[in-house]
Amino acid sequence: MAVFAPGGSGPIRVPTGLVVLVGPPASHKTSFVRALIARRQIAEEAVVSSDEIRAEFAPTSPGAPDSDAADARIFEERDRRIVARLAAGQTAVAESTNVTPPARARLIAIARRFDAPVTMLRFTPDVGDLLRQHAERGRPDVTAAQVHTSAAVMARHATAHQLRSEGATAVHDVPGRGRATTPAEAAARFWFS
Repeated sequence: MAVFAPGGSGPIRVPTGLVVLVGPPASHKTSFVRALIARRQIAEEAVVSSDEIRAEFAPTSPGAPDSDAADARIFEERDRRIVARLAAGQTAVAESTNVTPPARARLIAIARRFDAPVTMLRFTPDVGDLLRQHAERGRPDVTAAQVHTSAAVMARHATAHQLRSEGATAVHDVPGRGRATTPAEAAARFWFS
Protein backbone atom coordinates (compact mmCIF):
# COMPACT_ATOMS: atom_id res chain seq x y z
CA MET A 1 0.00 0.00 0.00
CA ALA A 2 1.46 3.35 -1.01
CA VAL A 3 0.67 6.60 0.76
CA PHE A 4 1.13 9.69 -1.30
CA ALA A 5 1.52 13.39 -0.82
CA PRO A 6 -1.60 15.42 -0.03
CA GLY A 7 -3.81 15.49 -3.07
CA GLY A 8 -2.74 11.98 -4.15
CA SER A 9 -0.02 13.24 -6.48
CA GLY A 10 2.54 10.52 -5.68
CA PRO A 11 5.41 10.09 -3.25
CA ILE A 12 6.27 13.03 -1.03
CA ARG A 13 9.00 15.10 -2.70
CA VAL A 14 11.95 16.12 -0.56
CA PRO A 15 14.01 18.87 -2.24
CA THR A 16 17.79 19.05 -2.22
CA GLY A 17 18.79 20.75 1.02
CA LEU A 18 18.90 19.85 4.69
CA VAL A 19 16.80 16.93 5.88
CA VAL A 20 16.46 16.78 9.66
CA LEU A 21 15.30 13.52 11.19
CA VAL A 22 13.38 14.16 14.40
CA GLY A 23 12.67 11.24 16.69
CA PRO A 24 13.63 9.59 19.93
CA PRO A 25 16.17 6.79 20.07
CA ALA A 26 14.76 3.49 18.70
CA SER A 27 12.25 5.22 16.40
CA HIS A 28 13.84 3.58 13.32
CA LYS A 29 15.59 6.66 11.94
CA THR A 30 18.70 4.64 11.05
CA SER A 31 16.66 1.82 9.49
CA PHE A 32 14.78 4.41 7.43
CA VAL A 33 17.95 6.03 6.05
CA ARG A 34 19.46 2.60 5.33
CA ALA A 35 16.32 1.83 3.32
CA LEU A 36 16.68 5.13 1.43
CA ILE A 37 20.29 4.22 0.61
CA ALA A 38 19.34 0.67 -0.44
CA ARG A 39 16.67 2.12 -2.75
CA ARG A 40 19.30 4.52 -4.15
CA GLN A 41 17.16 7.50 -3.19
CA ILE A 42 20.06 9.13 -1.37
CA ALA A 43 23.82 8.62 -1.40
CA GLU A 44 25.35 7.01 1.66
CA GLU A 45 27.52 10.11 2.06
CA ALA A 46 24.38 12.26 2.40
CA VAL A 47 23.66 10.79 5.83
CA VAL A 48 25.47 12.60 8.61
CA SER A 49 24.95 10.49 11.72
CA SER A 50 26.02 11.62 15.17
CA ASP A 51 26.15 7.95 16.26
CA GLU A 52 28.49 7.06 13.40
CA ILE A 53 30.72 10.04 14.14
CA ARG A 54 30.76 9.00 17.82
CA ALA A 55 31.89 5.51 16.73
CA GLU A 56 34.59 7.01 14.48
CA PHE A 57 35.91 9.14 17.34
CA ALA A 58 35.62 6.49 20.08
CA PRO A 59 39.12 5.03 19.71
CA THR A 60 40.73 8.49 19.73
CA SER A 61 38.48 10.48 22.07
CA PRO A 62 40.12 11.11 25.43
CA GLY A 63 37.98 10.79 28.53
CA ALA A 64 34.55 9.31 28.96
CA PRO A 65 32.68 8.74 25.69
CA ASP A 66 29.61 10.61 26.97
CA SER A 67 31.49 13.65 28.25
CA ASP A 68 30.38 17.15 27.27
CA ALA A 69 33.70 17.72 25.47
CA ALA A 70 33.27 14.53 23.43
CA ASP A 71 29.69 15.50 22.52
CA ALA A 72 30.81 18.99 21.49
CA ARG A 73 33.49 17.50 19.24
CA ILE A 74 31.01 15.05 17.67
CA PHE A 75 28.44 17.74 16.89
CA GLU A 76 31.08 20.14 15.58
CA GLU A 77 32.16 17.40 13.16
CA ARG A 78 28.54 16.71 12.22
CA ASP A 79 28.03 20.39 11.48
CA ARG A 80 31.25 20.51 9.42
CA ARG A 81 30.05 17.60 7.27
CA ILE A 82 26.62 19.15 6.79
CA VAL A 83 28.20 22.48 5.78
CA ALA A 84 30.40 20.72 3.21
CA ARG A 85 27.43 19.01 1.58
CA LEU A 86 25.19 22.10 1.56
CA ALA A 87 28.04 24.25 0.21
CA ALA A 88 28.36 21.77 -2.67
CA GLY A 89 24.62 22.00 -3.39
CA GLN A 90 23.98 18.48 -2.09
CA THR A 91 21.46 17.04 0.30
CA ALA A 92 22.56 16.46 3.88
CA VAL A 93 20.50 14.21 6.16
CA ALA A 94 21.05 15.06 9.85
CA GLU A 95 20.55 11.73 11.61
CA SER A 96 20.36 12.32 15.33
CA THR A 97 17.40 12.66 17.69
CA ASN A 98 16.88 16.43 17.18
CA VAL A 99 13.94 16.41 19.62
CA THR A 100 14.83 19.72 21.31
CA PRO A 101 14.46 23.21 19.84
CA PRO A 102 18.16 24.12 20.44
CA ALA A 103 19.33 21.04 18.53
CA ARG A 104 17.16 21.99 15.56
CA ALA A 105 18.00 25.72 15.75
CA ARG A 106 21.66 24.89 15.24
CA LEU A 107 20.84 22.91 12.09
CA ILE A 108 18.38 25.48 10.73
CA ALA A 109 21.02 28.21 11.16
CA ILE A 110 23.44 26.17 9.03
CA ALA A 111 20.83 25.66 6.30
CA ARG A 112 20.01 29.37 6.25
CA ARG A 113 23.68 30.18 5.56
CA PHE A 114 23.26 28.33 2.25
CA ASP A 115 19.65 29.33 1.58
CA ALA A 116 18.84 25.61 1.66
CA PRO A 117 15.34 24.34 2.34
CA VAL A 118 14.86 22.43 5.59
CA THR A 119 12.67 19.33 5.47
CA MET A 120 11.91 17.77 8.84
CA LEU A 121 10.88 14.14 8.95
CA ARG A 122 9.18 13.21 12.24
CA PHE A 123 9.33 9.70 13.69
CA THR A 124 6.49 9.46 16.22
CA PRO A 125 5.88 5.87 17.37
CA ASP A 126 3.92 5.40 20.57
CA VAL A 127 5.97 4.79 23.68
CA GLY A 128 5.09 1.08 23.82
CA ASP A 129 6.38 0.53 20.27
CA LEU A 130 9.47 2.61 21.04
CA LEU A 131 10.33 0.56 24.10
CA ARG A 132 9.83 -2.71 22.16
CA GLN A 133 12.05 -1.42 19.35
CA HIS A 134 14.64 -0.32 21.91
CA ALA A 135 14.67 -3.80 23.51
CA GLU A 136 15.00 -5.43 20.06
CA ARG A 137 17.99 -3.37 19.00
CA GLY A 138 20.04 -4.13 22.10
CA ARG A 139 21.95 -0.85 22.52
CA PRO A 140 23.44 -0.76 26.02
CA ASP A 141 24.51 2.89 25.63
CA VAL A 142 20.87 4.07 25.68
CA THR A 143 18.49 3.13 28.49
CA ALA A 144 14.76 2.59 28.27
CA ALA A 145 14.37 5.59 30.60
CA GLN A 146 16.32 7.77 28.16
CA VAL A 147 14.11 6.58 25.28
CA HIS A 148 10.99 7.36 27.31
CA THR A 149 12.30 10.81 28.30
CA SER A 150 13.27 11.65 24.72
CA ALA A 151 9.79 10.68 23.51
CA ALA A 152 8.22 12.94 26.16
CA VAL A 153 10.46 15.84 25.14
CA MET A 154 9.53 15.31 21.51
CA ALA A 155 5.81 15.23 22.31
CA ARG A 156 6.15 18.62 24.01
CA HIS A 157 8.67 20.31 21.72
CA ALA A 158 8.51 18.77 18.24
CA THR A 159 4.96 19.06 16.99
CA ALA A 160 4.55 19.75 13.29
CA HIS A 161 3.39 23.28 14.14
CA GLN A 162 6.45 23.86 16.35
CA LEU A 163 8.82 22.64 13.63
CA ARG A 164 7.26 24.93 11.04
CA SER A 165 7.45 27.89 13.43
CA GLU A 166 11.16 27.18 13.92
CA GLY A 167 11.79 27.49 10.19
CA ALA A 168 11.15 24.12 8.59
CA THR A 169 10.19 24.45 4.95
CA ALA A 170 8.23 21.20 5.17
CA VAL A 171 7.34 18.71 7.90
CA HIS A 172 6.32 15.11 7.20
CA ASP A 173 5.56 12.24 9.55
CA VAL A 174 7.32 8.98 8.71
CA PRO A 175 5.01 6.02 9.34
CA GLY A 176 6.28 3.12 11.39
CA ARG A 177 5.32 0.00 13.27
CA GLY A 178 2.15 1.57 14.70
CA ARG A 179 0.85 1.95 11.15
CA ALA A 180 2.12 -1.51 10.14
CA THR A 181 4.82 0.07 7.98
CA THR A 182 8.38 -1.19 7.69
CA PRO A 183 11.28 1.26 7.26
CA ALA A 184 11.58 0.13 3.61
CA GLU A 185 7.89 0.81 3.01
CA ALA A 186 8.22 4.19 4.69
CA ALA A 187 11.23 5.04 2.50
CA ALA A 188 9.19 4.26 -0.62
CA ARG A 189 6.76 7.01 0.35
CA PHE A 190 9.40 9.71 -0.23
CA TRP A 191 11.21 10.93 -3.31
CA PHE A 192 14.44 12.87 -2.91
CA SER A 193 15.17 15.28 -5.74
